[in-house]
Amino acid sequence: MTDTNKTRYEPAMTAQTVNPKRRFRGKPRGRELDNDELSALRQLLGDERDHPDLCRRDLLIEHLHAIQDGRGHLPLTALRALASYMNLPMAAIYETATFYAHFDVIHDDQRAPPAITLRVCDSLSCRLAGADALRARLEAGLDASEVRVLRAPCVGRCETAPVVEVGHRHLGHATSERVAATLATGELHPEPIDWSRLVDYRAAGGHALLADCRAGRVSVEALMHEMEEAGLRGLGGAGFPTFRKWHFVRAEPGPRYCVINADEGEPGTFKDRYYLEREPHRFLEGALVSAWAVEAEALYIYLRDEYPGLHRVLREAIGELETAGLIAPGYVVLRRGAGAYICGEESALIESLEGKPGKPRHRPPFVAQKGLFDRPTLVNNVETVYWIPLIHTRGAEWFASQGRHGRKGLRSFSVSGRVRYPGVHLAPAGITLRELVDEYCGGMAEGHGLLGYLPGGASGGILPASKADIPLDFDTLQEHGCFIGSAAVIVLSDQDDLRGVATSLLAFFADESCGQCTPCRVGSEKMLALLEREEWDAAALTRLSQVMMDASICGLGQAAPNPVLGLLKDFRPELANQNLIIRG
Repeated sequence: MTDTNKTRYEPAMTAQTVNPKRRFRGKPRGRELDNDELSALRQLLGDERDHPDLCRRDLLIEHLHAIQDGRGHLPLTALRALASYMNLPMAAIYETATFYAHFDVIHDDQRAPPAITLRVCDSLSCRLAGADALRARLEAGLDASEVRVLRAPCVGRCETAPVVEVGHRHLGHATSERVAATLATGELHPEPIDWSRLVDYRAAGGHALLADCRAGRVSVEALMHEMEEAGLRGLGGAGFPTFRKWHFVRAEPGPRYCVINADEGEPGTFKDRYYLEREPHRFLEGALVSAWAVEAEALYIYLRDEYPGLHRVLREAIGELETAGLIAPGYVVLRRGAGAYICGEESALIESLEGKPGKPRHRPPFVAQKGLFDRPTLVNNVETVYWIPLIHTRGAEWFASQGRHGRKGLRSFSVSGRVRYPGVHLAPAGITLRELVDEYCGGMAEGHGLLGYLPGGASGGILPASKADIPLDFDTLQEHGCFIGSAAVIVLSDQDDLRGVATSLLAFFADESCGQCTPCRVGSEKMLALLEREEWDAAALTRLSQVMMDASICGLGQAAPNPVLGLLKDFRPELANQNLIIRG
């Protein structure tokens, strides 16, 4: 390029063309800080000038919750004040706040949302129970200026579908009349939970294992051997042997952390809530034993925000442990999620614990090597640690001897859909779907015949009634294109629309994708669009599925195609009977 051409595109700046006001700014870019907002924030959170720990990045989501809870939304003026308070870029505050579904970021030119929000669950179980029609009735019958009606992904109460959250109070088997009655009473806080207190748990022998571990009467090696003999595996989905995970974390240099994943967001799953509501201290003992096993500096519990009543239960239960001198104040840290399915993935959960958007990390390194605060971290599921005290008390053989069809152990099945008695059913590992429905669920619901079932929630795939005699356990379903995952069983009947099932599941994955990787972000939306067509292109759906499974960063994108592939493989006659044309 010649000098002549260069001057055409890059004119020289002379003394006459320089604008001093643009060159020397008297103020930083962006809107000015509102000092009144900063003062209000200090009243709410505490004065960071006296307590610098309040500015830690890992407290960002907790601070956002405090503002949202207090004001009902997050105005940008408050976010600017929070950026100043925490000495973080406004971009970091805004990116985190807008990532999570339960934060309402309101721009300066926008109106605040109504004081009351209804969240109508639109997971598959609730949609089978009529959630779409219920939401339409609520939208038509309520004043939108006073009450807003939102769709919500699974809220973990599938046994009482359809479910509506009115403020923070959950209504099972919801009707528009029940919602209206609740609004009239103004009872919008979480429903009370009757749970077993520490004094009762200790009277029944609780915390004996923790005491033996701390006193040296039980060694880490002996306990790991016991868990190995019992066959205890991760019950959040992956099924990794518990003793081996402990071993990997212990092999890394300290300091180490322990994290409990209580963010069960898989549609159809509610077993962790079931156990936490009834025996939180058994869970806490198992969690503390796990933390002891890896010599953790602290124990973090990440609880999904859809369980507000449990937040209070766990906070009080942890307080009981501190008062009794069983743990040091602050050793157990309870944190809230904010409405993001992806945070059930362990590395995304850790990102969220650090006050960031919950986006999965590239691996390696694995979280056992570099997890929370870049230190080795043990991540266990709620139900996994819940079983540890029981296995030690009753013996490894007791747990391992419970299975059927050559399998070992017990499984907590979250069963919903077209059965007579949905709920959490503790059954032998390896039980078949037919046995589970007949022996534990009272058979199919009146007037419904078995069409198919999802053995592991939305991501676990879908199987036809002809495969209802396969043992349900880890490693038994992979050859059929499925997996048991968190043992969330959703039962479908001959009255259900399979196209609607497929679009419901893919709409969930498209909405919950964190957006970090293109195969998942674009692939899930494209697959949903293909499923909504009058005809299905099987070849295109299969190719797209393969790309998503091969190239997505985490399990969300890798597992999202599973139900679609299952329908194409095993349900073509049923789809044809429902007037769906499949090409290829």
